[in-house]
Amino acid sequence: MSNWPAPFSVKGRFVSVVPLSHDHHDDLVESAADGELHRLWYTMIPDAEGMATEIDRRLALSTMLPFTIIDNSTGKAVGMTTFMNIDAANKRLEIGSTWYRKSVQRTLMNTECKLLLLQYAFEKLNCICVEFRTHFINVQSRRAIERLGAKFDGILRSNMIMANGTIRDTAVYSIIAGEWTTVKANLTWKIES
Repeated sequence: MSNWPAPFSVKGRFVSVVPLSHDHHDDLVESAADGELHRLWYTMIPDAEGMATEIDRRLALSTMLPFTIIDNSTGKAVGMTTFMNIDAANKRLEIGSTWYRKSVQRTLMNTECKLLLLQYAFEKLNCICVEFRTHFINVQSRRAIERLGAKFDGILRSNMIMANGTIRDTAVYSIIAGEWTTVKANLTWKIES
């Protein structure tokens, strides 16, 4: 992994975001089974047999800093997220490869998780831009990214070959440093409301 950023943990009211480790394996297997997330053809969420391999893959990538999302009320892992496509020279990164167990989707957990990661990116790492990318067809993910306050940058056509052989068009969004105070105020308001 690059030395920027160094591994870190952040804690909010609802979630904690901690470095990914194999200690989270069993909770993550249980989380992915909630809603059979691996069956969503337009995502890349591992099944039970593939979870250890996915943890290893994420930990080995030099341009990725992987995290486990912990539900503070139970202490259990409910999903994964990452800082990825890290570009230290240009102070840019992407928050991505995020998934949550079905039972906590569309709760304040994602809002708070993204607030914590964005706050770290803009206020500790002095990022100039944070990107979000998702499959064009993944409307639920696109709407969640838009609710964060990210702006739509465009579509990267025929950007990726998926495991099932289909070709992914990637929707790209971003938040730039000059927008952070407004985005932060809005996310904080959503959580406090």
